[in-house]
Amino acid sequence: MRKRLILTTAIAAVALMALSGCSGGRADTSGAGDTTGFAADATIGVALPSKTSENWVLAGGLFEDGLKEAGFTGDVQYAGASTTVKDQQDQISAMVTSGAKVIIIGAQDGGQLGTQVQDAHDAGAVVIAYDRLILNTDAVDYYVAYDNFKVGELQGQALLDGLAAVKPEGPYNIELFSGNSADANAPVFFNGAMSVLQPKIDDGTLVVASGQTDIKQTATADWKPENAQSRMDSLLTSTYGSQELDGVLSPNDTLARAIITSVKAAGKPIPIVTGQDSEAESVKSIMAGEQYSTINKDTRVLVAQAIDMVKTLQKGDKPEVNDTESYDNGVKVVPAYLLPPVIVTKDNAAEAYANDPKLAPLTK
Repeated sequence: MRKRLILTTAIAAVALMALSGCSGGRADTSGAGDTTGFAADATIGVALPSKTSENWVLAGGLFEDGLKEAGFTGDVQYAGASTTVKDQQDQISAMVTSGAKVIIIGAQDGGQLGTQVQDAHDAGAVVIAYDRLILNTDAVDYYVAYDNFKVGELQGQALLDGLAAVKPEGPYNIELFSGNSADANAPVFFNGAMSVLQPKIDDGTLVVASGQTDIKQTATADWKPENAQSRMDSLLTSTYGSQELDGVLSPNDTLARAIITSVKAAGKPIPIVTGQDSEAESVKSIMAGEQYSTINKDTRVLVAQAIDMVKTLQKGDKPEVNDTESYDNGVKVVPAYLLPPVIVTKDNAAEAYANDPKLAPLTK
């Protein structure tokens, strides 16, 4: 399997770990250089981005509790509300100065952390990219995430399935939304979805009536719902005065709800709208028959996997990875542990969230 640059091409590796946290199938323990371990109560830094979704908020609390339970001294920080990356750069630098042995980074902007990550590496810290890949540096040791190209594929297929369910035959008018251009995951989600949707656009089954199919046209600055809502408002005014909008590819739940809000305000029927993150309000929307789908990427499992990697490093061993080919950050292929995402619609929501105490009651 050839190496693929994450920003421009498809990720083909499939995660081999079930959501229960048990690994199966192919596994690989290759990764960063030799480690000598560290004290059981060592400081572990966790630098998370701005609180743009409820999953980032949840992750912070899970890291604080999980690291404490494991005996470590956790230093969990969020970047501020600013759209710049300076807060996070300063936070990582402070973690290096304080002697953090591992720094887990959910990047605010994965392309602007090279200096700080290199400093961490030079100080002997192990760097784990969490959920978002850190780009253009060889100083990132591991990557832990859900299989984000698969997320996009599932979103694209969900859009097709939802359209077919309400109208057996096309053509279907759709619009495309993608995430923040500074987020390394945004093009991966989009490319995954387009690997499913583009053939249907090419054969005329799907029609992007606005003509806006390039990721630069579809991007949503800073993942802000107001930006998605404003763009949807403009699309409805410019393109859908007399035409019907059948579906919208939305990269996450926050933006999906903003898109639906725009459509409702325009007095138009709600189209098939995809999402991601299993946010509570979107699960409610799905059960109410509004948002069509989301993706379950259980933050509890992802945080637990990251903490398990820290525990392994503390013992002086290399963490298990299951993908050593797909995640080329522009300088190196970063050893990754990928978890499998799950598509959720109204039909399988009760089953998908059966073990989630927060979401399960919403599916009754």
